[in-house]
Amino acid sequence: MTGAQTEVEELIRRFGLEPHPEGGYYSETYRADKFVRREGANDAEGTHAASTAIYFLLANGAYSAWHRIRSDELWHFYAGSPIEIHSIDESGVLSTRKLGHALDHPGTVFQAVVPAGHWFAARCCDPSTYALVGCTVAPGFEFSEFEIADVNALVGKYPLHRSIIELFGKPASISRKD
Repeated sequence: MTGAQTEVEELIRRFGLEPHPEGGYYSETYRADKFVRREGANDAEGTHAASTAIYFLLANGAYSAWHRIRSDELWHFYAGSPIEIHSIDESGVLSTRKLGHALDHPGTVFQAVVPAGHWFAARCCDPSTYALVGCTVAPGFEFSEFEIADVNALVGKYPLHRSIIELFGKPASISRKD
């Protein structure tokens, strides 16, 4: 087992990371005790924690498949190698940010925001490495507001970005060794 793979296994064990439906591994680390209500929300949508946070790990070639949520998501870099975060806004503008240790990896930042409603996907710049990041969502994350993209529909809406959209389709099932 390589040193990087040993670190990945230790991160999964130490932080109790579980497979995430979009790909990679995660563990919720914070859910605010304060609640907010979305403007115009009906009773079925209810209230949300004001903020939530997770650890999120990409490793062994895993990627975060195209998805979107109804809140802003702030990504924080913690350890490992840089990642690319790709997002497409409603008008079809594709942007890519590199998240990493900004002092060690030129062109990276320690934090990056994905605005609410943008489709986004992420991967390690070098798929043979890993990255441990954090994601903070406000108003707080709810799986009921999480949507994995239908890649064909996304390509139909944004055909200029076909190659990158198809690169991050729905993730394969993750099998984990305990």
